Amino acid sequence: MSQFMRRKTSLQSWYWMVVLAIAFGMTTVTVQTGWQSSLLAQEEKKGKAAAEEAPAEEDAPAEEAPEEKAAPAAAPPQPGRSYLMWILIASGPFGACIAVESFVLVALISMNMMQFRRENFLPAALIESFEQKINSRDYQGAYEAAKANDSYLGKVLTAGMARLSKGQEEAMAGMAEAGDEESMYLEHKMSYLGLIVATAPMLGLLGTVQGMIDSFRVIAESETSPKPKELAEGIMTALVTTMEGLVVAIPAIFAFGLFKNKIGKLQFEVGMVSEGLMGKLFASAKKGPATTGAAPASTATTAPASPPV
Repeated sequence: MSQFMRRKTSLQSWYWMVVLAIAFGMTTVTVQTGWQSSLLAQEEKKGKAAAEEAPAEEDAPAEEAPEEKAAPAAAPPQPGRSYLMWILIASGPFGACIAVESFVLVALISMNMMQFRRENFLPAALIESFEQKINSRDYQGAYEAAKANDSYLGKVLTAGMARLSKGQEEAMAGMAEAGDEESMYLEHKMSYLGLIVATAPMLGLLGTVQGMIDSFRVIAESETSPKPKELAEGIMTALVTTMEGLVVAIPAIFAFGLFKNKIGKLQFEVGMVSEGLMGKLFASAKKGPATTGAAPASTATTAPASPPV
């Protein structure tokens, strides 16, 4: 029951961190949308101010001939948009969704980096303590040391020692079942990264389709050949959302591959170490009974005082 409660608490903390990342991403997107509207409003004001401040055409003298009138002064060019402003304007709703996924991706990578450490799979203190108790034939103490440790190795050893009374084969089978359960739990965590890998490019593709639809709509509604400037908005949306989807998906692919390889390596090491420790336990049991310092059967959690020989 305590192991189940620890697992439940871990899942709850995991989900809350993801929820906080999503909330932070949504807040940022909302601020970004307001900033985008503010930038557009400022740009319109600057354009109007530039048009109003243009020097008016001076009246020509009466004695001058009409052909000698000075050419009207051209209005000063309006300041162009910056690259960042183009990105903000062209992102659209699909770009906002990709921005939320980027915050979730950073949260997932940070949590996985903290959790997929060697110490969480193979704690050196547990291995040393377990070996010492086996050498002293304190099997009950070895079981309690494994159960008190919440690492991958601790859970595997606990499941194996819980079946010691049924023989070595049953103990190994229990360890294999615990390993499969932990593997499923880790794959469940990795599936969130896989979800971002799959959905980020799809959201970018949706933005691409939306941008192309907007551009072709301008062509369809225009009675004459549209200017390139009129088509630029839709094309920019198509390109920007595609880029944003790839910018999020590529790091997610790298992180997914690196974490998966690291988990596979650590799981293999856990299997080798746990089998070696259980082999030492049965070899030690054949030499003699458990020490008198071991915990009595009445205070044992589920494991026997010594394995069958």
